[in-house]
Amino acid sequence: MDFGPLIARKRERFEELEKIVGAGDLYDNPKKARELLREHTRLKELLALAQQLERVTREFQESSQLASGTDAELAEMAQADLPALGEKVASLRKELQLALLPPDPNEDRDAIVEIRAGTGGDEAALFAADLARLYSRYAETIGLKIETLESSENELGGLREMIFKVSGDGVFRKLRYESGVHRVQRVPATEAQGRIHTSTATVAVLPEAEEVDFELKADDLRIEVCRAGGPGGQGVNTTDSAVQVMHIPSGMIVRCQDGRSQQKNKEKALQILRSRLLERKQREEAEKYAAQRKSQVGTGGREEKIRTYNYPQNRVTDHRIGITLYNLDRFMEGDITEMLNALQAADMADRLEAASSTQS
Repeated sequence: MDFGPLIARKRERFEELEKIVGAGDLYDNPKKARELLREHTRLKELLALAQQLERVTREFQESSQLASGTDAELAEMAQADLPALGEKVASLRKELQLALLPPDPNEDRDAIVEIRAGTGGDEAALFAADLARLYSRYAETIGLKIETLESSENELGGLREMIFKVSGDGVFRKLRYESGVHRVQRVPATEAQGRIHTSTATVAVLPEAEEVDFELKADDLRIEVCRAGGPGGQGVNTTDSAVQVMHIPSGMIVRCQDGRSQQKNKEKALQILRSRLLERKQREEAEKYAAQRKSQVGTGGREEKIRTYNYPQNRVTDHRIGITLYNLDRFMEGDITEMLNALQAADMADRLEAASSTQS
């Protein structure tokens, strides 16, 4: 495939963006400024990659000529360099192909993560709490920020539900593949016989929606306030601060009670509602093309079993791409980068294959 024409267009666009980014009025529209700066960064990285491929390709061609030349010593040296250079050219070409794919409009957004206990009673709630801790540790490790929007604990310190926002660079791109059913196999602390139990928790990762993405009309909302529930004695329960928002057209309900401020709880509830509605809208649009492209890493649906955490074998297995890691102890401490990179690579390869079949 000849990348020349595509690279030329990307270079023209980059030069346009250089002028726009350098203009004094860039931040008059902060949202537009963020989008332009992200595009500028992506194109800068892409053009650097194209330049590297051009340089290595030239080195490969020069070595090929020397390898077939009359100078025996130079030919031998050049011949020895050819395999590594050939592999580098192939690797860079594939990397450039992936970089030329249209970016996902959500990938640079912050994310709303929802974790809920599934089947398994108290053990499921404890596993949900373990998952929340896992993502918190991961976020700390790579410099992401977590803000709890809503949480509900049981008597043993497990989580019935937790909703939190993750902010930082490319958050949704990093966490999007975590959506689905997570299954744990282990001996619960309450199990006297030492038998292994299987429990589940569900994770949903939603791209954070902004007001311009999904307009919530006042007539479509039913907002109610009440006294927060939960363990007694907390200051949060002494005022009518809990807020429940119902989106009438969809029947979707969001309740927030973590904060003491009724206004803050209302803002959080609307933030969660807006992200859920955006995710549903995008999922419906994606389903229209499901017959044309079925992602290798799955739909990311909440009903899809994606991963098993086996404590006796210190094993974590992702069923979508068939990868098994024997580092569950470190994995549960937030060391999940290897898994996330493998999932992203599988998805990008799938997108590349789909793009190639469309072009052929």
